[in-house]
Amino acid sequence: MRPFSRLSPLLLLLLLVSPSSPQPQELQEEAGGLHESFLRCVSRLSPDTADPSELVHAPADASYPPLLASTIQNLRFASPQTPRPSLLLTPRTVTEVQASVACCKAHGLTVRARSGGHDYEGLSYRALRPSGGRPFAVIDVAALRTVRVDAARRVARAQPGATLGELYYAVAEGSRGALGFPAGTCPTVCVGGHLSGGGFGPMMRKYGLAADNVVDAEVVDAGGRLLDRADMGEDLFWAIRGGGGGSFGIVVSWTVSLVPVPSVVSAFTVRRLLRRGDKDEQAMLRLLTKWQLVAHALPDDLFIKVAMEPKVNDGGKRRPLVVFKSLFLGNCSGMITQMGIHLPELNIKPSGCREMNWIQSMLYFYGYTNGQPAEVFLDRTLQPKEYYKIKLDYLTSPIPATGLSMLFSKIVEEQGGSIDIDPQGGRMSEIPESDTPYAHRRGYLYNFQYFVKWGSDKNVSYEEKHLGWVRGMHELMTPYVSNRPRAAYINFRDLDLGQNMEGNTSYEEAKVWGRKYFRGNFRRLAMVKAEVDPDQVFWSEQSIPPLVVARRKRKGQRHDGLVLEI
Repeated sequence: MRPFSRLSPLLLLLLLVSPSSPQPQELQEEAGGLHESFLRCVSRLSPDTADPSELVHAPADASYPPLLASTIQNLRFASPQTPRPSLLLTPRTVTEVQASVACCKAHGLTVRARSGGHDYEGLSYRALRPSGGRPFAVIDVAALRTVRVDAARRVARAQPGATLGELYYAVAEGSRGALGFPAGTCPTVCVGGHLSGGGFGPMMRKYGLAADNVVDAEVVDAGGRLLDRADMGEDLFWAIRGGGGGSFGIVVSWTVSLVPVPSVVSAFTVRRLLRRGDKDEQAMLRLLTKWQLVAHALPDDLFIKVAMEPKVNDGGKRRPLVVFKSLFLGNCSGMITQMGIHLPELNIKPSGCREMNWIQSMLYFYGYTNGQPAEVFLDRTLQPKEYYKIKLDYLTSPIPATGLSMLFSKIVEEQGGSIDIDPQGGRMSEIPESDTPYAHRRGYLYNFQYFVKWGSDKNVSYEEKHLGWVRGMHELMTPYVSNRPRAAYINFRDLDLGQNMEGNTSYEEAKVWGRKYFRGNFRRLAMVKAEVDPDQVFWSEQSIPPLVVARRKRKGQRHDGLVLEI
């Protein structure tokens, strides 16, 4: 039998609908239900799968609840009332991913792919409506987690279920500390979702986003075909590098370009606890005003972020805590020199600067500051599961003192609230906004992240209090953030911005939220969707809708494989 990965679309179709392979409705009738029918389909398309029941899990199976819950990171979506998939599929090979997608299509199931379960709105494993919607399956690719490093060629090949921690560890070990990769600071986030949405981190000012460093990929498309970059074409390759997971296919491997890192990097953390209404606050307002003017324009090997959170003092009163955290791709001597030139107000001294290697710096940014070994990154359970809501904005101009003072007031109202402000600039401003779907490039100075987390109290009014705080903070920031559109980031997915409706996924309606994530790139993403998945096999409440436009080809005019609309 020919390998599944080389089957043509026509042969796949024949396998699924030929007389020996009945139509989906007939399959269900003769096999006694969706589960049995799906098992037969998988057996047919993936004959090397010894026991399909280890791949296909139905809600009545004992394996289903623990597997579904295994990577639900946001406990808001772990309740029994959350709409669940009709099937949970756990492939261990690429061929099983292909069979899973093809069988979902044959059975009329839409597909949601999950790697690490960190989608902030849980759309990789849950739906919003309990009934009346299209049935869906979750294809969980957590078992596909191999990482291979070729230090000589400065590339790594990672499967989607590998965590960032596993990728970082493999890169550092495989290159003996000479190479790194520019991505995020949460080690349990998986490669599959992170690269699909862009992926920013403390080296983005030097090397851009994680997705900016992708050089090849393999994707299983809506027909179950396995395509590399040459097979998929440049339009689909463009779309998967920042267009968000869950719209175009399942990427089963990423090939990324690794970047040189010095043997010694340096970092500092400065904490300032404010006393409201006195000289402390005025001094911090001046410091933050200066930081906003310089942080996005610093040399690109220097990254300084700011965070704010409430801190309870000895008297039980909450006060604003402002934290400056930095990474410099060089030693402390170089760091202190740069700080003396650009931000002397922080008064960084040798005693306040720490030297380490690159992988230790990634541990440091996650919060492991006591010299823990790099093997910590291999623990896939580092991040605790919590109840939370996260939102994000972009700043195109500094926040004035009145806005900063408002932040000090609001941050102490919510014990579980916090703010992170990351500078962009550097390489982020040099890459044209059309190079990848991530369009927030030149002129976008900072991204501004709002977090609220809380405990296990399931009282609805208690949850609404926390949600009200983060939404209220987002609303209060309206005068100070980007507009027309108010920009957002697909890896910080936010259903408050809008959502697709079952059976009526309209491009025009989706522009309400799509342009916030992608600006002018949203139109091209929708055109790619129409080319590669017009039937929306990959669908969620914020998947890219298809846009079919009437086009006529002008001689010699092309746009990466899509003819431009005239």
